Amino acid sequence: MLSRLKSVLFRASFDAAAFTAPSDTLSPPRTVSNGTLGCFWGTQHIFLKHFPPTPAPGKGILRTSVGYTGGNPLVKNPAYKSVCSGATDHAEAVRIEFDPAVVSVGFGIYSFFYRSHDPTTLNRQGLDSGTQYRSAIFTHSPEQIEIARRVTQEVQAERFTRKNRTIATEITPAGAWWDAETNHQLYLFKHPGGYRCPTHRLHW
Repeated sequence: MLSRLKSVLFRASFDAAAFTAPSDTLSPPRTVSNGTLGCFWGTQHIFLKHFPPTPAPGKGILRTSVGYTGGNPLVKNPAYKSVCSGATDHAEAVRIEFDPAVVSVGFGIYSFFYRSHDPTTLNRQGLDSGTQYRSAIFTHSPEQIEIARRVTQEVQAERFTRKNRTIATEITPAGAWWDAETNHQLYLFKHPGGYRCPTHRLHW
């Protein structure tokens, strides 16, 4: 208890730069992937914990942000409260910029996407329910669509078919992206004791 109290009282100030690759490593060709797998706090947290950008050279992820996508195209710049109401049909998502020379989109990003949540529950992760918590991959090229479908089929066959469960993940071309409010960015790094969905863990 004393050690936990000390960690709260004397914790070093939060440094957001520690979660973005150094500027001199941002020059390689970058690939973007958007994914939704429940609450975006836990999604961003688990990806950055396993693919940290720093110390350089990192593990492939260069930059992330949480935001909203996949919703009603007539709704511009949606806010957290309206997304959580379900009225806009946007999903809480994470936008990942990564170096494809270090980590592949298929057996890196997409495979980890499936490992780190339950893709068989429709519009729900744990106790979080609603379309904003749906499992989805938003692709940025025809190649990403093909890779996402192939990885999905492989994960289905290897992990879920024998359990009589079916992946419910949506695979669709990416549309407009809206960054979430500043207080949601890197939330669980700023607030280590904050809420996290229990499905955001490595399932295999």
